Amino acid sequence: MRLILTSVILVANAFGQAADSPAFEVATIKPAPPMGMGRIMVGTRGGPGTQDPGRFTCSNCNLSMLISTAYDINYIQISGPSWMDSQRFDVVAKVPQGATKAQFRVMMQNLLIERFKLAVHHDTKDMLIYELSVTKNGPKLKDSAGPADQLDGPGRGPAPPPPPRGGPEGTVQLPEGRFPVMMMNPRGSRWRLVDESMAEFAKALQGMVGRPVNDATGLKGKYDFELSFSGMPGGMLLGRGPMPPPPPGGAGGPGGPGIAGGAGSPDASTPDDSGPTLISAIQEQLGLKLESKKGPVDLLVIDHIEKTPTEN
Repeated sequence: MRLILTSVILVANAFGQAADSPAFEVATIKPAPPMGMGRIMVGTRGGPGTQDPGRFTCSNCNLSMLISTAYDINYIQISGPSWMDSQRFDVVAKVPQGATKAQFRVMMQNLLIERFKLAVHHDTKDMLIYELSVTKNGPKLKDSAGPADQLDGPGRGPAPPPPPRGGPEGTVQLPEGRFPVMMMNPRGSRWRLVDESMAEFAKALQGMVGRPVNDATGLKGKYDFELSFSGMPGGMLLGRGPMPPPPPGGAGGPGGPGIAGGAGSPDASTPDDSGPTLISAIQEQLGLKLESKKGPVDLLVIDHIEKTPTEN
């Protein structure tokens, strides 16, 4: 009898926790329209810690990106079926007032469990990683001038950045303004980061270099900086495969920018070897370095997930 009673209590507690678990006030998930030619934005905006904390949007996001946002883990640490990267969705969710980032992640997890029947578990595996550190000559970083400009106002979806300024043929020009963005063409890429910590930078780099990146810089401030490098980052945050043909796209973190691709670019997957690689640019332009090492990596293993969400 004692064993049966204990089991009943455990089950009751589990249901009580589920009932009290944070949830969005309203959330819709719709298949994203096909990607055509022209400027596209792929990524997330809004949510706790941003200038629009009450509204979260994810445009052209695949399931790997949604899971990455929900569990605060990079897509390269997700072990699941490859089709998770091919289907894209537009997500709009109303976040309860005063919700924290931790509560927001639980809301995302609950949304994926409810709509896609997601089931996961964690595992640890030794893998090749990169360690981000400072070179012997010190960092070449400018202290942040404050929070980034807001691109989208309350109640609106993501707004594309202004058109890039004209420049010499083949060069990559960034749109004016003080907000994070990446622009790419077959000649290369330029990446502007605003009010960025080294921990955030290391996390962003993971999707660019295809490995987990540990921050070992010891730098605790926030910085404004740009990177220019040849080619286009492989994989990006679009998925675990290679960059698709034009128009390219990408994703920022929660509340971060999308990655804009130029309209009608010729074979955008073909790199140009005239400039530094991303890893070389980090050392030459930022005074930081990425060193290859081996270490334990937390993996999120997908036990079950549906291809199609239940209706809104």
